[in-house]
This record gives sequence, structure tokens and C-alpha cells, in this order.
Amino acid sequence: MANWMLKAAECRLNPLYDRLHEILLQRDILHSDETTLQVLHEEGREATSKSYMWLYRTGREEPAIVLYDYQTTRASKHPLRFLEGFEGYLHVDGYAGYNSLPGITLVGCWAHARRQFDEALKALPKEKQNADVAARHGLEFCNRLFALERELKKVSDEERYRERLKRGRPIINEFKAWLDYQKPRVLPKSAFGQAISYCLNQWDKLLAFLEDGRLELDNNRSERSIKPFVIGRKGWLFANTPRGAKASATIYSIVETAKENGLNPFAYLVYLFEQMPNMDVKDQNALDELLPWSSSLPAGCRIGKTGDDMPAS
Repeated sequence: MANWMLKAAECRLNPLYDRLHEILLQRDILHSDETTLQVLHEEGREATSKSYMWLYRTGREEPAIVLYDYQTTRASKHPLRFLEGFEGYLHVDGYAGYNSLPGITLVGCWAHARRQFDEALKALPKEKQNADVAARHGLEFCNRLFALERELKKVSDEERYRERLKRGRPIINEFKAWLDYQKPRVLPKSAFGQAISYCLNQWDKLLAFLEDGRLELDNNRSERSIKPFVIGRKGWLFANTPRGAKASATIYSIVETAKENGLNPFAYLVYLFEQMPNMDVKDQNALDELLPWSSSLPAGCRIGKTGDDMPAS
């Protein structure tokens, strides 16, 4: 069965993955994240070595694309290679490996900033967690920004841009003054001190979302997209070979992109495996008709359709 999965990925799904990758690089707003992966038989490495599954996906603009990329390390050379040719904004967490990407503006994650203060509160003795302590003030600054974002969720990108500058920027300016005041007054290695340092070290990236109304306050979009892989990993634990890890990346990419575009993944895969053996996968026009948002897909591929509506085998 594992060999079936390998063959399905390599002979059928890889051309579609490569086409999705080409289209992804044409966007100007992306999200990225990464998580660990164990691969038992990597050349020159112990079976217990940590490998990585990287995640790259589109932002709020449709159609959505979600791509996974297996690599042996967390080195910056991997996003540099995968994102070659991409120019625009990239939503990330605080990982420094993204800092050297040329032609790309990194957009920081306010959810990570907020989490730092939440963890600082939880690190306090229980009797102080509900008190009016400084860590709570930091959390409240972040909460005010998220409350504004919820209010602006359904407005146009241009209105969101204007309102962020008008109402969000004063909150951010106040927060920055508060951070500068707190910095010399806290223990750097305390949970609260680390929360302060994270925000100040990431400050330029945390401000970047103000530049365009299409940008997001956090990188939760990519965290949600990497979660299916993380949940799956708890079940199957590891990949046996790099070839298997790469096949997993391909299959997860097709399935998660299908789900993001309102498809029934099983019905969509059935349709792909019926069509692709009989077509020239080097014909871009023919390949584009199989993309998850193509109007050429049969109705049975859509979520909510019954099995009777699925493409005939």
C-alpha cells in the first residue's frame, strides 16, 4: 500500500503539485510555517534525526493553494529555494531563518506576540494571575488589536487599510512606548521579559501588516493548514524514506488544497486518477483544467454531493 502511495504521488500528482507551485509564486502575499518530521533512512543521518515539513500557502485571496515541502533541515536555504521568483509579503512567526529572503517583506505574527504575554501570565503564581500586573497590560494591548480586526473582517481591503491606520496605529504607538518603558525594568530571562524582547525584536515585522489591507494580523492561516499534517504525524509517527516523505508532502498538498477550494478530496482524487493517465501532463492548458478551482471539474467533486454524483470509474 505504501508503494501505491509513492507511485500515485510520483506518476500522477507531482505534475499538478508543480503547477500549483508555479501559480503560488505568482501571488504577492503568502504564509509560511514549518514542523518537525522523523525520516528513518536518510543518507548520512541517524534515524532519530529531526527533519522538517515546510508549509507555504496563499493568503485571504482566492483561489487557495496549500503546499508542503519536505526537507532534512530547518535551514534558510530551503525557503530561499522554494520561493525563488516570489516577490511580496510573507507572513511568518519569529523564526530567523526567513530573514535572509531577498525581495520579500516579512509580516510578523501578533498571535505569537499575544501568546508570549499569555504564557507570562500563566507563569505567575495563581494568586497573581488575575491581578493588575504588567503582563496583563501587554495582553490587553494585543487584545485591542484583535478586537479591531474582528470588527474589520468583512470590510473592503481599502477600508481595512484606512481603519488600521486611523484606529490601530494609535494602539500600536501606545504599546511601543509601554514596551520601551518596561524593557529596562524586567528580568530579561523571565517569561515577561522574554515577551517584551520578542515584541521589540520583531517590531518591524509586527508593523508590516499596516502596509496593505489584504495582510493579516497573524499567521494563524498557515498554522491551521499545517495542523492536518501534525495530527497525522501522531498516528503514523515517521516516514521510512525521503522518497516517502516527499510523497507525503505531495499528497497532503493536493488534499488540503482541494479542501480549501470546497472539494470532496476523495471524489477529486478519483477524478484525477481517471483523467491523468490519459492526458499529456506537459500540456499546461489540460493540466489547468484539473486544478481544484477549475470550472471543468464535475459536480461530484464538490463537497455535499452524494456518491451517486461522483465521476464514474
